[in-house]
Amino acid sequence: MPDVQSMVLEFVNKLRKRKIEGSQATARCTVELLRSVISHHRVPHANQASALIDAVKAVGAQLVAANPVELAVGNVVRRVLHIIREEDLSLATAAVAGLDLLDASDDDEDVNGKGIGYPGMSAAVVAAAARSTLRPPSLQTLLEGTPESATVPYTSSSGADSESKTADKSSITRKLKHDVIEGVNQLIHEIAGCHEQIAEQAIEHIHQNEVILTLGSSRTVLEFLCAAKEKKRSFRVFVAEGAPRYQGHLLAKELVARGLQTTVITDSAVFAMISRVNMVIIGAHAVMANGGVIGPVGVNMAALAAKKHAVPFVVLAGSHKLCPLYPHNPEVLLNELRSPSELLDFGEFSDCLDFGTGSGSPLLQVVNPTFDYVPPSLVSLFITDTGGHNPSYMYRLIADYYSADDLVM
Repeated sequence: MPDVQSMVLEFVNKLRKRKIEGSQATARCTVELLRSVISHHRVPHANQASALIDAVKAVGAQLVAANPVELAVGNVVRRVLHIIREEDLSLATAAVAGLDLLDASDDDEDVNGKGIGYPGMSAAVVAAAARSTLRPPSLQTLLEGTPESATVPYTSSSGADSESKTADKSSITRKLKHDVIEGVNQLIHEIAGCHEQIAEQAIEHIHQNEVILTLGSSRTVLEFLCAAKEKKRSFRVFVAEGAPRYQGHLLAKELVARGLQTTVITDSAVFAMISRVNMVIIGAHAVMANGGVIGPVGVNMAALAAKKHAVPFVVLAGSHKLCPLYPHNPEVLLNELRSPSELLDFGEFSDCLDFGTGSGSPLLQVVNPTFDYVPPSLVSLFITDTGGHNPSYMYRLIADYYSADDLVM
């Protein structure tokens, strides 16, 4: 059995040292770790869901504290907590439905456990799916309730009733963890396939002979543009270089390697070139509950230019980037400062960096932020793995993925 605590500490160390690049990779590693925590956690016979929630919250708090600017970590922790609550509610509803059917059929000699358990489970799962679009019930989920309910034959004796209740309680104990792990596996599959789900919608938004502007480097944007190219759409891409890390250079190379016409421009040339652009498409670091976007530094400038020239500003984001918090929330860290060495050569500017004032502070200050914030008023459309959405609808979409009890960990 692997040491779960060691796995948690190792992952926390990676988050602190920023060894995991990208929100998707971070989200997937986080969910896989939480799956291990749930799998190896011993739940009591009573308050099983509460025990799992407490265990996940304890680990989640450590992960969020290790890298608070990577909001995808907190997002997927809350998603897992929501899965636990939904599965617990589904099982509770199924148990109540099963008892109601049992009471109604006391005098029917033809009733058995299989007839009792399956309709109750089916109704519970369908009701849970109606309340939330997080994880629609699969055929496997619906059928898994059948054999467990059928294992205890129904008799009218009180002794058999007692044994049946004990067996049902044990069955529910096993089934809660099983269903939660199944839900977490579906979440991992959803995160892994988000690029493909978003890319499938490219043909609906990119048209012949258009000019697309993007900024920085994003795999979601890369796959989106290449999907349109594969559908025989001919268009040109302007890539802002994304100084000082010049991530746009990496994206431009990948676009050219995939056969797309690409032009690299400086960040300061965005406003000058925007009049020739038909659409701005960017990838998001996070999407806030108010529809605001945290993206690569410089993206707010591109959004303002697009608004000025009435150019659609489209944001691509997987569902793991949808954050239930608002920008003003004290738990949200919107930015972090990177090393000044990305902007200046310390050898050339060593004289300026000397402590030449009586206050003891250097004459030259260097600020190198990582992210920009774009208010929802500048966003035209969000494209997620569930489809296209207006910024004003994002709060409702986000509410379907999270429980209000889990916003603060």
